Amino acid sequence: MLKPIPVDVVIFGGGVAGLWLLARLRKLGYQAVLLEQQAIGAGQTRYAQGIIHGGTKYALSGQLTGSAEAIAEMPAIWRACLAGEGELDLRQVKLLSPHQYLWSSDGLGSRMASFLASKLMRARTRSVATGERPEVLRNPAFKGQVYQLDEPVLDTASLLKALATPHLDAILQLPDGTSPRIERGSDDHNWQITLNHSEHPPTLQTKRIVLCAGKGNAALLQQLGMAQPAMQTRPLNMVLLRAGPGKRLPGELYAHCLGTSAIPRITITTHQDAQGNSLWYLGGQLAEQGVGRSDAEQIAAAQVELTRLFPWLDLSDAQWACAQIDRAEPKTPQGERPDTSYVHQQQGVITAWPTKLALAPRLAQQVIEQLVQGGVHAAPSSPVPPELSSWPHPGFARLPWQEDAVWN
Repeated sequence: MLKPIPVDVVIFGGGVAGLWLLARLRKLGYQAVLLEQQAIGAGQTRYAQGIIHGGTKYALSGQLTGSAEAIAEMPAIWRACLAGEGELDLRQVKLLSPHQYLWSSDGLGSRMASFLASKLMRARTRSVATGERPEVLRNPAFKGQVYQLDEPVLDTASLLKALATPHLDAILQLPDGTSPRIERGSDDHNWQITLNHSEHPPTLQTKRIVLCAGKGNAALLQQLGMAQPAMQTRPLNMVLLRAGPGKRLPGELYAHCLGTSAIPRITITTHQDAQGNSLWYLGGQLAEQGVGRSDAEQIAAAQVELTRLFPWLDLSDAQWACAQIDRAEPKTPQGERPDTSYVHQQQGVITAWPTKLALAPRLAQQVIEQLVQGGVHAAPSSPVPPELSSWPHPGFARLPWQEDAVWN
């Protein structure tokens, strides 16, 4: 029997949250290993619009909510990293847009929400003149208002590669269709994880397990014999749209259309399919209210909504698709959305949900604080044990709009 391989931390889940945590831990000197059963980013991350929220959209009700306050500092942290001056070096990440837009339709309630958002978050918003607006909002028929938000939008695929590539030696592929054997070690807060890959699989002996597997956290907790923390999912039915043959969408758009509630009426980001064609990815209220609709019903709803918002836009031969997501988060008493990232520790297991892509840095800091409080400290130099050097590494997941099957 092989001798267990000692490490400080084992992370389950190769989305942005797990990768950010891995990078932070290794930079601090922790001997950390990440386990992923599918591909890097294969879960919730690959469906993200890449928006680094700063809280403005959570102020649309006219009040500075807990969500708005918790996320307000995130754009500055991300921008520092994108410039190579932050806690991580993300200079290799493709910046889709340095800012987003809020726009209101020609309705009193929508204009009022836009006004309130601009007052509450005035340090991050400014009114945009017609000539500076995105192409589709420069049409003479547009009668609404447009604000610019100082919040970036990132290409998720390049973000995953920038986070993972420097640490591929510490990212291990779990065999598809199997689960590692997880057992308590000699200490109540230590665990042994047998990777189940070969006749004599290696066993990791770790001081802490961190669950960053999104929806997969529930199954891992069950495997560990733990009933808490409980999880809830918040599904979305996103819509994809690309122009028909020989046509183009009217420029790039990274924007939220304001309605009368705290949730944007629609959120649109621009991406490229596998052939380099531009497409719009539609979220917001449209995606939340579309849960339970068939693809055909959701696409019909999106067509009606875009026709109302952009009656001058010809989408008669456009191509449409849907992408359904289950966002995972800690369970709340009334099923409401948590205000911020979540970290819970028990018996040497830290369960974590970022709840938003933008909150990954905050989540990592919370986990690091839990490690230090629990007496798990970094060593001056902690390379990955050589016994793991030949272990297979997972590849990178494709974004849904780059898969031909989505459009078929």
